[in-house]
Amino acid sequence: MFESLSDRLSGIFDKLTGRGALSENDVNEALREIRRALIEADVALPIVRSFTDKVRHRAVGAEVVKSVTPGQMVVKIVHDQLVEMLGEEGQPIDLNAPAPVAIMMVGLQGSGKTTTTAKIARRFTQRDKRKVLMASLDTRRPAAQEQLKILGEQNDVDTLPIIEGQGPVEIANRAMSAAKLGGYDVVLLDTAGRIHIDEPLMVEMAEVKAAANPHEIILVADSLTGQDAVNLAQNFDERVGITGIALTRMDGDGRGGAALSMQAVTGKPVKLIGTGEKSDALEDFHPKRIADRILGMGDIVSLVEKAAEAIDAEQAAKMAKKMQKGHFDLEDLAEQLKQMEKLGGMSGMMGMLPGVGKMKKQIDAAGLDDKMFKRQIAIIQSMTPTERKKPDLLKASRKKRIASGSGVEVAEVNKLLKMHRQMADMMKKMGKGKGMLGKLMGGMGGGMPDVDPKQLEEMAKSGQMPSGMDLPKGLPGGMPGLGGPGLPPGMPGLPGLGGPKMQGLPGMGKGKKR
Repeated sequence: MFESLSDRLSGIFDKLTGRGALSENDVNEALREIRRALIEADVALPIVRSFTDKVRHRAVGAEVVKSVTPGQMVVKIVHDQLVEMLGEEGQPIDLNAPAPVAIMMVGLQGSGKTTTTAKIARRFTQRDKRKVLMASLDTRRPAAQEQLKILGEQNDVDTLPIIEGQGPVEIANRAMSAAKLGGYDVVLLDTAGRIHIDEPLMVEMAEVKAAANPHEIILVADSLTGQDAVNLAQNFDERVGITGIALTRMDGDGRGGAALSMQAVTGKPVKLIGTGEKSDALEDFHPKRIADRILGMGDIVSLVEKAAEAIDAEQAAKMAKKMQKGHFDLEDLAEQLKQMEKLGGMSGMMGMLPGVGKMKKQIDAAGLDDKMFKRQIAIIQSMTPTERKKPDLLKASRKKRIASGSGVEVAEVNKLLKMHRQMADMMKKMGKGKGMLGKLMGGMGGGMPDVDPKQLEEMAKSGQMPSGMDLPKGLPGGMPGLGGPGLPPGMPGLPGLGGPKMQGLPGMGKGKKR
């Protein structure tokens, strides 16, 4: 969502950081560009004005930290101001209240209320180990109650039985008493929406609020609606009193202005963001991490958190043992590819790595699309178990059979086998403890360093990044060109990212000469 804003801002900063000293004119010119970029990104006008005024005020009299150029200092000031605009600290949904904790979901029709309710319930159940009950109060939209029931079945979350003819307030009362009797920790109330805000809707919301006395009232807003989402939040807040916002469709190609304006205009924190259709596509909103992504500094902490959730620890431990012995067959390669898919594919992972934003065009040219993983997994699945364990058996006739079985050319099969050979050689070196990568991965088969995300967050705050790389205090870790490399050295196969080049990653070969 923030791609175009990110590209604009990095272009502006590239001009600035190349200069030794900055005059007031340079700062003013950069601020003009920043203002234009924010307005194009659909950020509310009063917010843009206050943002640029604060940046100017800080930049003109800023003391420059030693080892940081004035241009880099402006980047830091803009970063800090972005974090302030988005809300200083991330605020998750508060469950600190006597059980059952009622959470009321409000919003217009089509904003993704019901889906978001199910996502939150799944998260509380699986991650926080809470007993959750969902109840649909939407008696207006056809099949709304059935939709929540089906989502509950898919995600192993209990839903309140449907009784025809009951009104929203009756359902809310029944949900609260059922939760008390059933020993539930959390009750999620999915209320009805309208196409636009009207008086009956607000009266209904107020009645449900009085009946259930919710601890949190979460407004679900579609981030693609731009500034209208901000007006919506203000209206709901005035009438019902919201405690937080969940923004949906953050994976869309909207301009991101709503997300940037929400906190500043309403004073209510954005607590959650929906990043896709699947039931696990929900993230906590961390202002600092979003600011880092917008300014192309990556988001290593979120990547490690994602890895911790997606990677099967037992599977990783098994693979680590095999690697230490220097074994790495095609089954293992398929497992690695599946885990990369779980982490959002190549584009999802690359987007979170520092400094990679500028390489997007090169990455696209290398053909690094996520369908490639599916093709490569299909090739491996077209082999017999013996062939997967002993790739040396694969002669021309077998390759032809595998290619037709997986619907690709023989050249694709050869490319995969070459990639596997290179990775297997590397694993042997890692098994012997050679090379920087062995130390970096700590011998872990899951493909990510074994780092606690909280520890990593603390390190980033204190200006230190993994492997003891010190940065000037207060400067965000991993900012390209700020004295600290964007990535730990030795990340394999990512050209230009500080590590030894190795064609270990699919599709990152030299490609055809143009």
